[in-house]
Amino acid sequence: MSSGTRSLSYVHRLRSRFSGLHVATLGALLSLLYLFYIFAVPQLRRLHLRAGLSWYDLGLYGFGPSQDYVSFDYESPLVQISEQGSGCDSRLTFLAPRGDSVAQPGPMILDSRGELVWMKHNWEITQDFRVQRYQGTDYLTYWEGDEIEGRGYGAWYMLDSTYTQRYVITPVGSYGGDLHEFHITPQGTALVTIYDPVLADLTSIGGPELGWIHDGVFQEIDIATGELLFEWRASKHYPINSTYEKLGTSGTTRSSAFDYYHINSIEKDDSGNYIVSARHTHTVSCIDKNSGVVLWTLGGKLNEFRDLSDGEATNFAWQHDARWHPNNTLTLFNNAAHSTKDPDEESHGMMISLNVDAREATLLAAYYHPQQMKAVSQGNLQLLDDDGRALVGWGHNAAYTEFSSDGQVLCNVHFGASVFFGFGRAVSYRVFKGDWIGRPQTAPDAEVIGNRIYVSWNGATEVVAWQLETWLSGELEDAAFKVVAQYDKAGFETEIEIPENLDSPLFRLAALDSNGDVLDVTELLQRERGSAMERLLNMHYWILGIAFVMSGVGLFLGFCRCCGLDPRLRRLSRWRYRSSEYQMVAFSDTESDRQSVSGSIT
Repeated sequence: MSSGTRSLSYVHRLRSRFSGLHVATLGALLSLLYLFYIFAVPQLRRLHLRAGLSWYDLGLYGFGPSQDYVSFDYESPLVQISEQGSGCDSRLTFLAPRGDSVAQPGPMILDSRGELVWMKHNWEITQDFRVQRYQGTDYLTYWEGDEIEGRGYGAWYMLDSTYTQRYVITPVGSYGGDLHEFHITPQGTALVTIYDPVLADLTSIGGPELGWIHDGVFQEIDIATGELLFEWRASKHYPINSTYEKLGTSGTTRSSAFDYYHINSIEKDDSGNYIVSARHTHTVSCIDKNSGVVLWTLGGKLNEFRDLSDGEATNFAWQHDARWHPNNTLTLFNNAAHSTKDPDEESHGMMISLNVDAREATLLAAYYHPQQMKAVSQGNLQLLDDDGRALVGWGHNAAYTEFSSDGQVLCNVHFGASVFFGFGRAVSYRVFKGDWIGRPQTAPDAEVIGNRIYVSWNGATEVVAWQLETWLSGELEDAAFKVVAQYDKAGFETEIEIPENLDSPLFRLAALDSNGDVLDVTELLQRERGSAMERLLNMHYWILGIAFVMSGVGLFLGFCRCCGLDPRLRRLSRWRYRSSEYQMVAFSDTESDRQSVSGSIT
């Protein structure tokens, strides 16, 4: 073969090699782009990007920023508040933060500045935390439980002003209490929701004839006696095909029962009939208090009302928290979206006027978040006064907002980074405003660090100042104390500098109310003994330091020995390797063998 032919063959091989490399590279790039589109793009679409984002909203303080305390073991949300107009309602805020970015989930009370007032860390899921009145007394109420086979399974709790559990309510029958609703009526009864897996014919929506559904059930229970007063089931009144929820692969077994109705709130109207919200049928219904017959339905496929607001009053979807008010007014939270794959609808609160006799609906007000909120689950709307001021909790998004009657933002609060709202890292099922007086049975907590005292009292709502008192004489039970100074309460935890001229090594702090009366006192406190130099020269600290150093050196040498990094080991290994180059010669008794060996040596 000539040199020219060999060169041409080499060029062809080179081109073929580069062509194969290009094809492989292109294939790899296309595969990466496909994986990026499948896995990354949906996540990027969930980011709530917009202009004017703060470091807080961008997540530089965390997805669910929190603050910790010296005198208190738990962390509470670090909120961001922006105000317009008349600002935030001065009453307390009740919420139950939870999610992967919430330090300690559970029921929580914040003041109007976002400062912690009270919290309780619950290991199980907590929802629907608020103040409700029962027999003339205010109680903190919430649901706590777990999720079993796709439904909430728990109970409802009522705490008195000392944060002592007074009532635990469970459904009548072999049911678990559902997480969506616990509403106390003026008659002293509780309206509760239940999700009951039952057999059902699913052929109308393309499912099996022998399928399973989560039947939407509610009960009215007498709190004092536990007696069942009324029970209603959606399956007896609403057909399966009235749902907007997709069947998918559910409905074939009890553990995968199809949630076609999804009951999420119950209310009573002026006549005592029940107002029921069903998320998956997009309906708010009125149920007869005696027979359980559906008296009317607003929204969804079975809507009976003519919309006088060009569809704005009846086109709500995936809604929550339908509440009845005087003058036939209905409020609800319109989620509008069901998942991140839904069209880009905006969630908002709604106030609707109903002419029930004429079956006419009119939208009176709509409450939109200035950042175009999209809450794919949860949420609520609370009217704060008779003038139409409203609070909207954004559910899946870690925020709540106060509006004027005409929908103008008055106060906007975030307790999570807004860019990541779509990921549900911090959520609260509902958020409420209300009045509450808490008088905990525990004593105030205090810690002394250096020349400062840190004091707090979880749940005490009447403390306005802390009074520093020094011990004079006597036993602890009846000791005499002298008042030294008084300090205004500053947030949940107050930091106080110990006066240099304090005339006693023992002291305490007394909690004062607005009248100057002592509510309770901390345990006896003591200034840390010795100066920093004295602590430095303390032999105990030197012994500890030496012990730590020796432990560290020992661990390091042990690691080196295990990994063969000890220089002595390396030298030993080299010696052993060199000695293996010299081989012993086998000894033989025969002359020929000796000559053979001698010749080989020569």
